[in-house]
Amino acid sequence: MTVFGLHNSHEQIHPSALLAAVRRAEAAGFTAAMCSDHFSPWSERQGQSAFAWSWLGAALQATQLPFGIVNAPGQRYHPAIIAQAIGTLAAMYPGRFWAALGTGEASNEHITGGGWPRKDVRNARLRECVDVIRALLAGEEVSHDGLVTVDRARLWTRPDEPVKLIGAAVSVETAGWVGQWADGLITVNQPVEHLRRMIDAYREAGGRGDLCLQVHVSWAPTQEEALAVAHEQWRSNIFAPPVCWDLELAEHFDVVSRDVTPEQVAKTVHVSADLGRHAEILHGYLELGFDQIYLHHVGQHQDEFIDAFGAKVLPQLHHQ
Repeated sequence: MTVFGLHNSHEQIHPSALLAAVRRAEAAGFTAAMCSDHFSPWSERQGQSAFAWSWLGAALQATQLPFGIVNAPGQRYHPAIIAQAIGTLAAMYPGRFWAALGTGEASNEHITGGGWPRKDVRNARLRECVDVIRALLAGEEVSHDGLVTVDRARLWTRPDEPVKLIGAAVSVETAGWVGQWADGLITVNQPVEHLRRMIDAYREAGGRGDLCLQVHVSWAPTQEEALAVAHEQWRSNIFAPPVCWDLELAEHFDVVSRDVTPEQVAKTVHVSADLGRHAEILHGYLELGFDQIYLHHVGQHQDEFIDAFGAKVLPQLHHQ
C-alpha cells in the first residue's frame, strides 16, 4: 500500500507550527512525513527558514511517523557532518529516518561565499559526498581528497540498520544518473508522461528501492481562495531549472515572479476546492507506481487542509 505523508515546508511555516501540524497529520491518518532543508525561503512572503535538523529531532520524538529530509551536502554542509546527523537520528529512531540527497540551489548555498559551481561539478561533488556518507555510516574511517576534503573521519554513534540514501531528481537525465547509486528516487509533481520517463530512466539505470513523490496542492473551501493561496505563496516557485537553481536571494525570486499569474501557478500546483478532484489526481500517481506520496499544501495554514484530506481524500486512496 502506498504511503501518504505530509511535506513540512520550513521556508513557509514557523517550526513550532510545523510540529503541531505533523502531530495533527498523524492523528488524521497520514502515515509518514518529510521536510525541506533550506537556509532561505523562496520569497519574502514565505518568511521562514528554520534549521531542519533541530526540528527533526523534536518531530521524531513527538510522533511515531517515519521521516525524511531533502539535503544538499558538499557546500553549506560538509558530508561528514551530514553523515553524523543522519547517523544520530537513525540510531535514536531505528527504521524511521531516510535522507534524500541532491545538488542543491544557490539560494541556500551561496552563503558560504565559495561561488556556485556548474551543474556537472555539482553532480560530481554530490557523488563524492554520497560515497563519503555511506562509508562513514558503514563504520569506516574516511579520508578523501577531491571536490570535498575529508581527513580521518569516523562516526562513533551509528545506527544498527542501514539508512536509505534517496536520489533527488527533476529531469529524466538526472533520474538515470541517480539510478546508479541511490536507494530510491524522489521527485516533485510534473506531467504524467515526464514522470513515467523519469521512472523508466531510473529503473533502467539499475535504480532500486521506493519511488517517492512530493505533490504541491492548494485546497480551500472555494476555488477562488485555493487559487489565491497558491498564487500568494508559491508563484516564486514555478520556474524550471536552471533559474530555480541559480538565483541567490528571496528578493530575486520575488522580482522575477512579479508578473506571474494565478493561472501559471495552477500549472505547477494542483489547485482545487474539490476534494474528489484531488483524490483523482493522486490516484493517477498511484497508477504510475509511486510507493510514497508526500502532500504539500502550499498555504501557510495547515490545519484545515490536514483535516479535510485526512477525512475525505486519504480514505478514498487507501480503498482503491
